[in-house]
Amino acid sequence: MAYRKIKIIQGDITKMETDAIVNAANSSLMGGGGVDGAIHRAGGPAILEDCRAIVARQGGCKTGEAVITTGGRLPAKHVIHTVGPVWNGGNHRETTLLANCYLHALQLASRHHLASISFPNISTGIYHFPKDLAASIAMETIVQFLEQDDVIQEVVLVCFDAENYQLAQHYYHQYIRPEE
Repeated sequence: MAYRKIKIIQGDITKMETDAIVNAANSSLMGGGGVDGAIHRAGGPAILEDCRAIVARQGGCKTGEAVITTGGRLPAKHVIHTVGPVWNGGNHRETTLLANCYLHALQLASRHHLASISFPNISTGIYHFPKDLAASIAMETIVQFLEQDDVIQEVVLVCFDAENYQLAQHYYHQYIRPEE
């Protein structure tokens, strides 16, 4: 019953008390603007220290992939960093790469036995991914994953703005079947 595990709110992801929050990171993992900068500022230097260790080990994080660090000073114990695709018209595997962001973050959380995870609206800001399409991809990927996974008990979609919140609600009702 995937629908019972999904919650949608409008708010600040850095305040979430889930086991992990997801950072819409850049491939360097060194912080940046938007959600990425807010998470690094709120979490403090421990997150950047872990990111530097990851970069030294594997050279960053590719688009669609995910890595995990401490949550530092955040209420969340962990940050899962994923690199969303930049929208380039939709002919450069952007939809697959965005789905992979959600899927790989969920897989990482499950492998680390994390019961709860919060997501931002990946790639819908400075990366200009169409919000409607992004909301659909996010919900479909999350629902499909939760139908197969028994570790994650709560997924929170933390929408920064009203438009993303409304779109998440719309696709939640579209992907969740009434008989559930």
